Amino acid sequence: MSHLLTLSRAARLVGTTRAHLQALIKRGELATFEGMVTPQDLLQRFPKARLEDDTLFERLARIKETAFANRIRERLLPDPEVLVARLADLGIELDDARREVARYRAAVEAADLLLSGHESPSDPLAMLARQLRLQLLELIDTAAIDEDAQRLLAMDQVMRVVSAHVRLLPSGHEFLLDGTDTILEAALRAGLSLNYGCSSGNCGLCKARIVSGQAKKVRPHDFLLTEAEKNAGYTLLCSYTAVNDVVVEAIEAGGATDIPHQRIPARVRRIDAPAPDIRLLHLQTPRTQRLRFLAGQSVSLLSANGAAAEMPIASCPCDDRNIEFHVRENPDDPFAAQVFDGLRSGETITLDGPTGDFVLDDDVRRPVMFLACDTGFAPVKSLIEHALARESAESLHLYWFTCSRTGPYLDNVCRAWTDALDHFSYHPLILPCHAMSELSADGVRGMLESITPSLPTLAEAEVYLSGPTTFTETAAKMLAPHLPDGRLHVQSIRR
Repeated sequence: MSHLLTLSRAARLVGTTRAHLQALIKRGELATFEGMVTPQDLLQRFPKARLEDDTLFERLARIKETAFANRIRERLLPDPEVLVARLADLGIELDDARREVARYRAAVEAADLLLSGHESPSDPLAMLARQLRLQLLELIDTAAIDEDAQRLLAMDQVMRVVSAHVRLLPSGHEFLLDGTDTILEAALRAGLSLNYGCSSGNCGLCKARIVSGQAKKVRPHDFLLTEAEKNAGYTLLCSYTAVNDVVVEAIEAGGATDIPHQRIPARVRRIDAPAPDIRLLHLQTPRTQRLRFLAGQSVSLLSANGAAAEMPIASCPCDDRNIEFHVRENPDDPFAAQVFDGLRSGETITLDGPTGDFVLDDDVRRPVMFLACDTGFAPVKSLIEHALARESAESLHLYWFTCSRTGPYLDNVCRAWTDALDHFSYHPLILPCHAMSELSADGVRGMLESITPSLPTLAEAEVYLSGPTTFTETAAKMLAPHLPDGRLHVQSIRR
């Protein structure tokens, strides 16, 4: 019998990422069979995997939960009817496996009986039959799955009860659906940009076709599907969950041009002060009118008194209701002045957008390097959180430049990522200036020259620059000659 694991489940079981497994496959260090791996090959490559727990995965999950703006945690177990259906499916598989084992055993016993009847010491054919019999018995012994592989398969069975595997067509993207999530919620949390609108079953934009597997309605919806659509397997991804492993034919955004323009009233949830001259503005959209955007994009903000600003979003698209912005103190900017002095919780801010193409290539398999200066960290934070959700980049490297003697204003968040993730590195860098208004091209150039020897190989990396114009223009001139076309992405942030 063959026991195969999807890359998503295999990565979770041994506490790594899909990107790491894909890199091993690309280098020929891990065999695959139709995109899946065996538990034996997985354990051979990860012999020290702690199968008794999911320590690394749990640490990563905690970081992602914190980074994704305090999402409401769902129950671990799925809907009771879904749980019963998954247990029934496993029961059927177990029964099939037992029958297959019985057939193998009967065949082995028959072959053993046939061969044992021809063991005359003087007959060459009998000697060959005896040799074949011994080899058959040896193969049966060695074919047994070892204890660690059995435990891995047992963990996979438990995982299949609490989560379903979803594969999207035509992209081939895959993710795990946990707890009571709908297919749309699970896709967003996995960093995928499915087509959707209201997220509440009214608009029909998340309509998609279930190619294989079974989906179940877990949320009410007012949008009506025609009988022809129902018969063809169409459903609303915002209202249905996966009962078992499913394949879904769905529309995904291929880039910034696929994201519709929106105008949404949002309310101020809170304003945090990580540094004296920095405010984190947290907004929340209505449940039925969420902001659809790509990581790294910007929106225009308009307050009730007419103060306006265009700012990059600092949060992950996987939490499309809770939107974060980083605002630097600037008395000449009416919107910034209002955030620091007059804006209160519950007030309305209108979001208009999104705009910009400072976005991540979802299928990038190479190292990704982020160079951020000051509040240029805002879109970079969104990109990093998205990359963590996608688990696609081979490695992530953050270099955060600041004039502050106390270091970057969210240093604790970056260090938490470093502690939780083996493929993430963080380098805080203090520029030779006392304030951002003193930032000079010479200072940026000198700092970049000092760290260049320690940078990952630029020719193999994807590089994102974000910060004040002085920083981005200077850094771009220095790095561009070392990068292939299309590998350098630049976002200048207005102070």
